[in-house]
Amino acid sequence: MDAREQQSILTIALLAAFADGEKADHEREAIRRMAESLGHEPGGTGLAGIYQDVLLKRVTMADAASHLKDLGQRQLAYEMAVCVCDADGRQNAAEASFLAQLRQTLALDPGQASELGRQPDAVADAVSASSPAQAVVPVAAVSAVSTPDTSSARAAVDAELDKSILNHALLTGALELLPQSWASMAIIPLQIKMVYGIGKAHGVELDQGHIREFIAAAGVGITSQYLEQFGRKLIGGLLGKSLGRTAGGIGRAATGMAMSFATTYALGQVAKRYYAGGRVMSTEVLRQSFQELLGPARQMQERYLPQMQQQAAGLDAAKVMDLVRGR
Repeated sequence: MDAREQQSILTIALLAAFADGEKADHEREAIRRMAESLGHEPGGTGLAGIYQDVLLKRVTMADAASHLKDLGQRQLAYEMAVCVCDADGRQNAAEASFLAQLRQTLALDPGQASELGRQPDAVADAVSASSPAQAVVPVAAVSAVSTPDTSSARAAVDAELDKSILNHALLTGALELLPQSWASMAIIPLQIKMVYGIGKAHGVELDQGHIREFIAAAGVGITSQYLEQFGRKLIGGLLGKSLGRTAGGIGRAATGMAMSFATTYALGQVAKRYYAGGRVMSTEVLRQSFQELLGPARQMQERYLPQMQQQAAGLDAAKVMDLVRGR
């Protein structure tokens, strides 16, 4: 796949990101930052310029699709668009209309499109049906009264939370290493469950809506995470013409990947600070804290890459779905 074809696929993914017409300013800013960061990757595709072209409507779906002559590339572009539209839950009417038009523009027959959308839709259904309380590592609640005994208990809870955060980071990093684009859709649910567990350990019960708001307040865009994962896979060469590839080829191009490890780890540590401190951090402080933790987390990911690769090699579609459902 050459740079022009990569740009076309990422253009379609960005068009899908804005298809609903409801992206908030913070999500647009997160996507812009993602585009700039990927533009500096070795072999980068000028994604910052693509972002501007899409936002200012200087490029159309037909323009992007015209460069995708290979059927496998057109299928990949459609699957990625489905994943992006499903990123924040179920598709709305505007997104469904966008995907129907995209199917026609890419000259995919309804059977092909249905099959390509089946797995992402199944993940979205599982996310909608699951509760953040599922699959949370049990952690005893921290007492609000400080005594020698509770101080010891607090230290034990902190250690449990650190272990849980690391485990979630390793798992989300492993999911990003999988070649199937829809596998990345399991990352956000796992982050939600991680934050839920951290809040519960500090005596706070949260629903998915509040947790998503917290994640957004920290500066972690849901749609932008998926776009970043897809962009890195394309640039890193993990995704080729065949959509049926398995985890067997993960090891050859994984260095610098699995950014979800760093994002999840930093997010978990920010959540721990936030709930331990009584939820008094402002949005500005939350975002600053997240950015400060992201750098060290990125350094950690190289150390843990072999463990992520090992986990990824043992994951398949059924196991990913079980993770989303909290089994």
